[in-house]
Amino acid sequence: MTCLLGLASAATFAQKGELKDAQSAYDTYTSLHGQKVAALATKATASIQEAKTSIDKAAANDKTANLPLTYALKAAIYSSLAVDDSVATTSAPLFTTADDAVKKAKELDTKAENKKLIDAANINLAQCKLTAGVKDYQNKKYEDAYKEFDYYRTVLPDDTNAVYYTALSATNAGDKDPKYYKLALDNYNKLVTLKYSGNAKAYLDMSSIYLMLKDTTGALKATSEGITKYPAFSELRKREIEIALQSGRQNDVLTKIQSAITNDPKNKDLYYYQGLTYVNLADASNSKSAKEKDPAAKTTDHNVALDNYSKASESYKKALEIDPNYFEANMNLGYVLMRPALDIFNAAQALPASKQKEYEAALVKSNDMLDLAKPYLQKAVDIKPKDKDALTNLRSYYRAKTDKAHAAENKAKADDLKKQIDAL
Repeated sequence: MTCLLGLASAATFAQKGELKDAQSAYDTYTSLHGQKVAALATKATASIQEAKTSIDKAAANDKTANLPLTYALKAAIYSSLAVDDSVATTSAPLFTTADDAVKKAKELDTKAENKKLIDAANINLAQCKLTAGVKDYQNKKYEDAYKEFDYYRTVLPDDTNAVYYTALSATNAGDKDPKYYKLALDNYNKLVTLKYSGNAKAYLDMSSIYLMLKDTTGALKATSEGITKYPAFSELRKREIEIALQSGRQNDVLTKIQSAITNDPKNKDLYYYQGLTYVNLADASNSKSAKEKDPAAKTTDHNVALDNYSKASESYKKALEIDPNYFEANMNLGYVLMRPALDIFNAAQALPASKQKEYEAALVKSNDMLDLAKPYLQKAVDIKPKDKDALTNLRSYYRAKTDKAHAAENKAKADDLKKQIDAL
């Protein structure tokens, strides 16, 4: 009997020895993995193969097959093999084996004695899915990329890249199947609760998705939350204005901006956005006026536009009082001062020859208004000499300016600006 017990103990020890050998070989692999020295890299490769051989033996034996350590080691070893294998057809079965093993290890390891091995396996599996997801995304297989990234995100729920990649791929997949838009929003809503450097843009992306879903309320909510957290991110403020104008809520935006100015009267950006809102309102009225057939209605809409251009002008001037070198405020102020002058100039060109006096009076008025705009138009170009919009606005000034004494000079300047614009 004593002899038989001794034989049984030896057999059990032998099988547990396979686990010990697997652990030892795996530890050697992890210590050498990533080494650039050829001999060490070769040793690492040999060690992970030795670990696989030992863990396969342990997993095949009834006495060790269902131990938490067996599953944890198997998950760690097979996931290491999967992540090191760049060939999809051979990496896939390794991944599946590791994925099954890590699930079983979590189920059996109630005391978390093998947490380090399980965590290592999860990281490897996440890396496999990240690599596959990037490849699918680059190949425009957005639905597949979403599935890969979502696995990655499930393993590492607080990894900001995991959440962002999942949201981004879902957004692109939504172009074919709108159900993915909701999945994208779920992930973006998670992302903005994490410490992610790109969260300001995340709010902008969310507003875009809501607009694609024709949900202006959701889009405004996203932009408003984003502006509250990231008031310096200009694209969010612009988006809020655009949405408000499209949905007939421009007065709400103006009220919000004016309230913000009251609380922060030295914030140049707030005055700029107030001006931008008035410009959008003015442009909308001008477009409406151009389509009107009734002369009285046409005049009314045009006067509304002029009033809003004037309000925009005052807003931009406030911004420039705070920062005279504010590029956008200089360029836009030049525009709103010049726009009515261009309208007068264009209207004058359409007058018949019999109305020479009206024509000359219109040109005088247009010239006076253009001269008010010139300093700001020039300042914008001085600040950003290669900005296409700034150059285009300044060219419009020289083309509209009527000055017989300097006609050739103005034409030359307009031509030179055209060359600069074409070169951009």
